[in-house]
Amino acid sequence: MNPVPHGPTPVRILETLNAFQRSAALKAAIDLDLFTHLGRGATTTGTLAAACDADPRAMRILCDYLTVQGFLRKHESNYEAAQDAALFLDRSSPAYFGSVTNFLHSGPLLDAFRDMAQTVRQGRTQLPGSGTVETNFAGWVDFARSMVPMMRTPAAFLGPFTARLRPGPIRVLDLAAGHGLFGIAVARENPAAHIVALDWAPVLEVASENAVAAGVADRHTLRPGDALEVDLEGPYQLILVTNFLHHFSRATNVSLLRRLAGALAPDGLVLTLEFIPNSDRVSPPMPAEFALTMLGTTAEGDAYTFEEYAAMFEAAGLTQNEWLDVPASTQRLIISGR
Repeated sequence: MNPVPHGPTPVRILETLNAFQRSAALKAAIDLDLFTHLGRGATTTGTLAAACDADPRAMRILCDYLTVQGFLRKHESNYEAAQDAALFLDRSSPAYFGSVTNFLHSGPLLDAFRDMAQTVRQGRTQLPGSGTVETNFAGWVDFARSMVPMMRTPAAFLGPFTARLRPGPIRVLDLAAGHGLFGIAVARENPAAHIVALDWAPVLEVASENAVAAGVADRHTLRPGDALEVDLEGPYQLILVTNFLHHFSRATNVSLLRRLAGALAPDGLVLTLEFIPNSDRVSPPMPAEFALTMLGTTAEGDAYTFEEYAAMFEAAGLTQNEWLDVPASTQRLIISGR
């Protein structure tokens, strides 16, 4: 008998081409509250189907698939959630993360990746206009309401960090505030901080709701408008630029950063939170892969390296730049000043 040859197989190719099924199955489980019902004690195909108002055969197929993928564990006829799934996908958990599917699997984002070959040919998104940065793009309201769990960890870091960095009475600009979590975190840690949240008006409604819930609404002012054009009304001791610059070209960013530098107090700092790959542009994985997200959803966005960001800040007159890894996160923080 001839030995089985060793060498490349098409397994990784097939797994990647079928990856949409994996994300669809996980989204289905989230939509059905499968992990929540598991946490409440429904562990068999029958009890889960009843709890989720689903077909028993289909539930068995879904649970077995999720077991193969590692989201569930199976013991004879009983299922239980894997540790990460139980922590992040059970609605009763304080770390519940499932709402991110509302944005990550929204129609526009899925549409953005249906024809990547054409996107690569053209060098820009196939979405209308400028994609997700088109004026008043409706998806940002969904983002503000859905992506809070993803930003809790960096916001929890940024609040105490800014309190140590700039204690006492300060004005803080929360640029493209979205859900408002970052400015709110600063206000909660520094009772003398006043936050100006800037974003499109419909998005700021979400930030306002979150400020009220956090008990800082009296120090949280709304500034509706386009962050690239509206009067910033400085000076500010801190300007927060969180997950924003990656949407634009270098030239657009330099223009914006010059405006930010002009709105800074003499000792002011710009704090930029971003997905920042290493200089090799292929590590760490998530920040490096984020460049494809920008290619698919924007006209000119990218995942810039620290060296590229530093050059942008320096061109805007902010010559003191350093970065640090945000603990328990895939993001990095750039601290910039004169």
